[in-house]
Amino acid sequence: MTNLPDLLRTLHRILKQKTDLESRMARGPKVVAANTALVKNCEDQLSAAKELSLKTRMAADEKQVQLKQREQRVERLKGQLDAAANNKEFQTLKEQIAADEQANSVLADEILELLEAYDTRGEEVKEAEAKLATAQRELAATQSRIDADRAMLEGELARVLEELAKTEADIPGDLLDTYRRQVKAKGENCLAEVDGNICGNCYQTLSPQVLNSLMLNRTVPCGGCGSFLYLAER
Repeated sequence: MTNLPDLLRTLHRILKQKTDLESRMARGPKVVAANTALVKNCEDQLSAAKELSLKTRMAADEKQVQLKQREQRVERLKGQLDAAANNKEFQTLKEQIAADEQANSVLADEILELLEAYDTRGEEVKEAEAKLATAQRELAATQSRIDADRAMLEGELARVLEELAKTEADIPGDLLDTYRRQVKAKGENCLAEVDGNICGNCYQTLSPQVLNSLMLNRTVPCGGCGSFLYLAER
């Protein structure tokens, strides 16, 4: 004759193991997804750093072209000084040259700032590349570990499922259909160990009648959560 408390106790233990193994298997892909997202974020940061570096360099090159053109203009104006028709024209050329040289000086400062910024952008690109390389290594290591863990967990889960099937074969016929409905809906929580006079799932206080029925090896559901109750092992 089946010892019902022992059977329910064993079933609960196996169902908890099954839940734990399935939970651990589900965590693996989530960890990989998080690391993959980190790699994608690092790739985006690197792309943005490279784009900013390129724009800074292009801005510096554009201003250098402008400066060269403006310097050539100053040289042409200087060449016109000797050909000035009168003092007024000569003075006007001098003032234009001075203004252009002042503007060129400002432009040269802007170019220097851009080149310094370009150097900074270059360092930022290197940092982004290093972060990406680190994230990629961590992803590869995580994927390798998760794959190894999954193989182990799958083997352990297969063993647990085999043990569960053998144990479920001992469930009395009048209880089997109800058990199957309960375990499908609630998993391991279809069973609850009684702690003193408390349901281990919902913590409802159990009546003396329920406790007496359990001591007589009867199948009793908790009035609060509906879980099959069993007495703790003495």
